[in-house]
Amino acid sequence: MDLTAAKGLAQALSDLLKDAHQQLAEERERPELVARVTGHLGCELRNIVNVVERFPAWEHVNLQRGVDAYLAAQSPRADWFGIAGHGREHNDLVNMLASAARGWERFEPGAVDYATAATGPDETTEVVSLGLVLSRSPEGIPVVLGVRGTQEHMPQCQVVVLAPDRRSATRTRDEIERLMREHDVYKGQILSFLWSEHRGNDLVTFLPRPELTADQVILPDGVLTTVERHIAGIAEHAARLREHGQHLKRGLLLHGPPGTGKTHTVRYFMGRMRECTVIVLTGSAIKYVTQAAGLARRLQPAIVILEDVDLVARDRSYTEDGNPLLFALLDAMDGVGADADVTFVLTTNRADVLERALADRPGRVDLAVEIPKPDAALRTALLRLYARDLRLEADLEPIVARTEGATASFFKELLRRAVLGALLSGDTVPTLTDEHLGTALEDMLGEREALTRSLLGSGDPVHEGGEEYGPPGFSPSAFSSGLHEF
Repeated sequence: MDLTAAKGLAQALSDLLKDAHQQLAEERERPELVARVTGHLGCELRNIVNVVERFPAWEHVNLQRGVDAYLAAQSPRADWFGIAGHGREHNDLVNMLASAARGWERFEPGAVDYATAATGPDETTEVVSLGLVLSRSPEGIPVVLGVRGTQEHMPQCQVVVLAPDRRSATRTRDEIERLMREHDVYKGQILSFLWSEHRGNDLVTFLPRPELTADQVILPDGVLTTVERHIAGIAEHAARLREHGQHLKRGLLLHGPPGTGKTHTVRYFMGRMRECTVIVLTGSAIKYVTQAAGLARRLQPAIVILEDVDLVARDRSYTEDGNPLLFALLDAMDGVGADADVTFVLTTNRADVLERALADRPGRVDLAVEIPKPDAALRTALLRLYARDLRLEADLEPIVARTEGATASFFKELLRRAVLGALLSGDTVPTLTDEHLGTALEDMLGEREALTRSLLGSGDPVHEGGEEYGPPGFSPSAFSSGLHEF
């Protein structure tokens, strides 16, 4: 070998050793967090594909269930790890990796951050609010999963998939979403939007399922049967109705004076339809009707209950600029396809002020049922219902005769006052006598209780300025035109 060739070989070996030493130095200096991620993926940080999917905050529990099911199938022995370092609450996962790699911030592997989420009225589970886990794609390609809960600047939860290629990342994300729906914690539950005392969170909360039997629903003959056929009957024959080209989506309007039992009837069906997901919207929560309708379609068979719907669905003639909440309600009801096994149940004390558009087409409201004030026979039944756990030694006929026009709410309060009177008189096991019921009734019929009777739905109708509500020429019978009226 000549001298020139020998010098060239020596230089090449020197450069190789230099490069090797530099690479080893870089490996030693590479932050542990970055090394753990890039080492698992087998590629440099700059080549990692990052796929992010965001969900509403109330979906965090379902995201956790989807990720848990995914890990159980793809990497059951995988361990979560967190990220420690100043400012992590203001950075997303990829930015933290990049900042650590460049030495801008000192982010290191640390403990996983957890939060608590509801899985039922009285059950909770832990969910990852900041953590990563090394796993594999459905095809076996290494991936890193990250879960991030809501932050002050980001009111959504998210799953992050880091992978060496886009296909692996998207396939992993899609499988997690599929498993989220398969293990959806909301399916078959009773849900309410906004806060509740039953393990409430920011938006969607769980409510206990009522335990009511048919004999506890006091209605005129045939009313409960008619409603049951419309709600439960269609659900029980859903498959055959579809086979014959019939739509499943339906709308039910329960209308009548306050306190007559509309909500009580709804609660009966909440307990009766045990396989259904029930979503309850009351008051200002009706503004979430779009989200509720989407959730109902996803979790069908489902029932969406909108109580006191007249508060948002008043006829457009009442306002110059229309009614945005009304439009949202109509769009939500129309947006659920006719083939969806979803029931919209609306209750109102004032059918005369409801927007006629609710009745314009089947599937919005196709059955309207009046819940009237009870007649004498029903008033007797209500008294016996509310006294069912007590010893009753009173003649009910005089009470019934003096309470024409009274509502179920009135009798419920009457029985409570009678029991309280019995307890105050020293009875340890209350026995209701004519005196107890008579005293309570006199109290409730007194002049000072006029507003109480009105609030219970049993007083004289109250009209502002002596005028009826409703647009000119509008009447409840006009609203019911085109509907099946019981």
